[in-house]
Amino acid sequence: MQIEILGTESLGVRGLCCVVRTKDRKVVIDPGVALGFRRHSLLPHPVQVAASERTRRLIERALEGATDIVISHYHGDHIPLVDANPYQLSVERVIKLCIRPRFWAKGTKDISYNQTRRAKALANSLGRILPVAEGTSDGTLTFSPPVPHGERWGCGGSVMMSRVEEDGEVFVHASDIQMLNDTAIRQILAWQPNIVLASGPPIYLPSLTSEEQEDALRRTLRLAKGVDTLILDHHLM
Repeated sequence: MQIEILGTESLGVRGLCCVVRTKDRKVVIDPGVALGFRRHSLLPHPVQVAASERTRRLIERALEGATDIVISHYHGDHIPLVDANPYQLSVERVIKLCIRPRFWAKGTKDISYNQTRRAKALANSLGRILPVAEGTSDGTLTFSPPVPHGERWGCGGSVMMSRVEEDGEVFVHASDIQMLNDTAIRQILAWQPNIVLASGPPIYLPSLTSEEQEDALRRTLRLAKGVDTLILDHHLM
């Protein structure tokens, strides 16, 4: 198994995109990218703009010959967008690359109106149905039931985590769990992974209390003790 991380905060963009290659599959997870467009009335720094374009090209290259595309949820930094701003990945750039791969997608039952709208727009643009993959398996791929997007009782809805296994090695992609709920941590540990790529807590938000930060640290340490390699990025960075 080969794992390549394509776009994350530590690499200069918002997102948690990666590609996983096994003997017979090439799986692209969360093919999206974003910057903090006009955040605090400021445009992105030129270095960020360059990082965004570099990441978009890496994602396009990864989609060439991909067998599977996984969508954990429908925020703009995790999917190609119909109405992308100049620093996000537009559907138009990748539409021809999305014809052959099989899609594995988060359902729309427990997400926001905006996410549901993006999901429908993406499906319409691609001219195909995005089948709900939550709780299903297919060979080396397994997908979690819905787990909280951040806090257990927060307003962020839910996300879908992914597990890839080959020759006794297990990789888990845990997008936007933010270490803010126990449900996701229990599921990851039950999967017995060797390598985990996960979203850390959004410590940049003033609304995140010191108690919540302590709880996130506790969950992070619990997860770290149960796996060989834990990679935390996105939100945290």
